[in-house]
Amino acid sequence: MAEQEKLKDNPAIEKPSVTVDIVIFTVQDQDLKVLLIKRKTPPYKDSWAIPGGFIRIRETLDQAALRELKEETGVEDVYLEQLYTFGDPDRDPRTRVITVSYYSLVSFDKLTPRAGEEAEEVSWFSLKNLPKLGFDHDVIIENALERLRTKLSYSNVVFQLLPDEFTLTELQKVYEIILDKKLDKRNFRKRVMSMNILQETSKTKMEGYHRPAKLYKFKNDELLPE
Repeated sequence: MAEQEKLKDNPAIEKPSVTVDIVIFTVQDQDLKVLLIKRKTPPYKDSWAIPGGFIRIRETLDQAALRELKEETGVEDVYLEQLYTFGDPDRDPRTRVITVSYYSLVSFDKLTPRAGEEAEEVSWFSLKNLPKLGFDHDVIIENALERLRTKLSYSNVVFQLLPDEFTLTELQKVYEIILDKKLDKRNFRKRVMSMNILQETSKTKMEGYHRPAKLYKFKNDELLPE
């Protein structure tokens, strides 16, 4: 009994809580946006935050992330990629909480977010005009954006925002929205073709008054691994 009490009082074996947090990006009206919820309960009641919550004892991290996303926003059937683990001792005023974050890039027209039982509201916000966020969620979003921008250089991650067939101009526009900068047309095309992720089709599409533009598609219509 004394030995059990000794272990109980040993700070080295204190057990922190674990949560999951999910960053969902989309492109709407030529702008990169993130999905936020307005919290219903303390801490940070009535503040905006990214969806998330505590994991259950018998859940995997992935299961918890998908459940919390559905419960708070109604969003389901999306591919989530694990981002990073955040563990600052003071990141949550309730207790010692470590969070495992996820992120995803999804097409705006494939989602119909709605506030769940644990959220007052749910809405899309431009990354250029975010409200004050609870916890360290601004840091999590910054990390997710950095990861997304990095993946543009070697993966097909933007396939989720494009139709099955698209022009290089349409592809470049998506890159520019995510990177928040203009890209040189010639350099962009040279770079993206060298990535070996596109396949030219036999079809064309009119763009303005210029000659028809070639249509391309991604060689793989699933998200490529890291």
